[in-house]
Amino acid sequence: MLEQMLKTAVMEESLIAGQEFSDEIVTDQIVGRVELDTVVFHRCRLSKCDFSGASFCNVTFDNCDFSNCTFSDNYWKNTNVRECKAEGSQFSNSSFKWVTLGNCQFNYANFSMACWEFCEITGCHIREAFMSQMKLKKTIFSKSDLSGTDFFKTALKGLDLSDCTIEGILVSDQFKELAGVKVNLFQAAELAKLMGVKIL
Repeated sequence: MLEQMLKTAVMEESLIAGQEFSDEIVTDQIVGRVELDTVVFHRCRLSKCDFSGASFCNVTFDNCDFSNCTFSDNYWKNTNVRECKAEGSQFSNSSFKWVTLGNCQFNYANFSMACWEFCEITGCHIREAFMSQMKLKKTIFSKSDLSGTDFFKTALKGLDLSDCTIEGILVSDQFKELAGVKVNLFQAAELAKLMGVKIL
């Protein structure tokens, strides 16, 4: 049902609203600029689908897998993503407002040039992801693993990463991204090594 509704929405340029989908599988579909509002996904799997230019408002993803999908140039608002897997997916140049990510896996995902406003990321694995040239406004990270993630030209000022894992993160040679970020004592020692500081 989900695949057919997506195809119809694309052809008719119509809105998908007030729907709930469970245990659906959609593979290798180019969905494009579809709009979804007040939609719930339970245990759905989206594989190698292209949602470039799509809009997700008041949407819930619960225990879904949308790894290796493309969500570039998207607009996400009031959306809740929990217990989901989106490894290797593309979210570049997308806008996220009032979005929560809880206990999700976004390893190797690409969020380059995306904008996150009033977002909350809790218990997520975002290892070796691309988060370069992002704008982070009023966003909270908690108990998340950001190991090896690329933050090149993304200002981390004001973020509290003290209960997150930030080992091996990548920043510019000038370390400007780290100005104003909040970390714990052990993290500070690791960042000092990154800057070439020797602690005796």
